[in-house]
Amino acid sequence: MSRAVAIGEKHEVLGFKGAGFEIIPVSNAQVLSRELGELSREHDVALVLVTEELAIEAESAINEFRERSSALLTVIPNHAGSRHTSFEAMRKAVERSMGVDILGARNED
Repeated sequence: MSRAVAIGEKHEVLGFKGAGFEIIPVSNAQVLSRELGELSREHDVALVLVTEELAIEAESAINEFRERSSALLTVIPNHAGSRHTSFEAMRKAVERSMGVDILGARNED
């Protein structure tokens, strides 16, 4: 059976437990990097959600996880709103694979 995991500040990810997610509370980017490294070796993990604040601090760990694992990793905003880091990552991936930026840069009006 596939697993869904939410990683981040405890108060930000606790609500996902009610939806069947495994919760991994972490308090800093170093611990997040270690946990993502462990999850990337587990073949039953299908979905990983990471809080945006920690994802910004551990961008290289996020990229490394995406290279090593077939699981989908997405960044979730916190209560203060999104910085659109997931959109930017997707835009760059599409541009890299297609050779053109078809999604365009976001306008923050």
